[in-house]
Amino acid sequence: MDKLLITGGRQLNGEVTISGAKNSALPILCASLLTADTLKLHNVPRLNDIRTSLRLLNQLGVHTQRLDDGTVELRADQVTSLEAPYDLVKTMRASILVLGPLLARFGEARVSLPGGCAIGQRPVDQHIKGLAALGADIQIEHGFVVARASRLKGAVVRTDMVTVTGTENLLMAAVLAEGQTVLENAAREPEIIDLAELLIKMGARIQGHGTDRIVIDGVETLHGAEHTVIPDRIEAGSFLCAVGAARGDITLRNVIPEHLGATLDKLREAGLELTVGDDWIRAVMQQRPKSFDVRTQEYPGVATDMQAQLMALNTLADGAAVIIENIFENRYMHVQELCRLGAEIDIDGYTAVVRGVERLSGAAVMATDLRASASLVIAGLAAEGETLIDRIYHLDRGYEQMEVKLRSLGAAIERITGKEAA
Repeated sequence: MDKLLITGGRQLNGEVTISGAKNSALPILCASLLTADTLKLHNVPRLNDIRTSLRLLNQLGVHTQRLDDGTVELRADQVTSLEAPYDLVKTMRASILVLGPLLARFGEARVSLPGGCAIGQRPVDQHIKGLAALGADIQIEHGFVVARASRLKGAVVRTDMVTVTGTENLLMAAVLAEGQTVLENAAREPEIIDLAELLIKMGARIQGHGTDRIVIDGVETLHGAEHTVIPDRIEAGSFLCAVGAARGDITLRNVIPEHLGATLDKLREAGLELTVGDDWIRAVMQQRPKSFDVRTQEYPGVATDMQAQLMALNTLADGAAVIIENIFENRYMHVQELCRLGAEIDIDGYTAVVRGVERLSGAAVMATDLRASASLVIAGLAAEGETLIDRIYHLDRGYEQMEVKLRSLGAAIERITGKEAA
């Protein structure tokens, strides 16, 4: 099992290019199921979650080809299976995104419930509720969501909560439904907009994406298209937190700064000097960060996917910060690992109080999830001595060659593989 070894205390300097957005690429790959024509996608990141998604699509019968330049071509003209099995779905919750496209185009889908998912606790129930409103007959059988519909019919769908994957699933289902569908309380994330823009290129009729009310007029069929995935705002925010903690002067290339609005506001509060261009951000940090409060919210608020990284920056800040996690339960698993590095953090329910310390101390720590992994890397870059991070397969799910990019900025970070990591 691979590990990362970081020798902290080096400032970060230079330029880094941000990869395509994982959370945009995953639903866009699933959209290939909506047409028999070829979908050509650019700026698709090389990540474990992307590889899992491509394996799932291959198992369904989609022909996929990955080119060296970050392009992926997909053609779903010979779909041979309508079932997404547990052995693939359990490793990536986003696999549920094949449900809407399969049902819309083929009238049937059998998708395993995501691993560890109790229907009432995560928004899979909102996917089911929405598809049922579009006329699908849905049953839960032996751990599978089994959905059938001769053809979905447009309806007004109001989800009980804002759900990004729910909005994406219902959006992809509605584009081939008969009549008009209105999605109310829809998610507004940039990744939703990116998916909608691809679907429009494929012939879908969509209005209002980027707002909480999306209107879709269903069409009979969709055709192929070519599309470039947007840059990953979470990766960009993570690198900005890294330079905030380790200090230095870095420039991010291939970014859309407006997608990071709330994160940039918080980083300015921390004391980063930010200069923003059309597709680049320069960040300079030469002093100890100042503490800043964080309250995660749906877009355009501070993303829950940035909470752990912003917490890592706050561990070194002058003062105390209050962090409130409003989106996901059990998203403070990184706290005990940050405390192993010398952080002072107290948790009470959904609230964490971080009292900044002047320095962290390297230690052996364990990554518990994707964004927790990034928070440990950020802390390790600033800590005195060596930090050894175990279970970095979590990191590989969402960050493309993070250690390579950090080394290019001057970080002392290396991947330990095979027997060395044992």
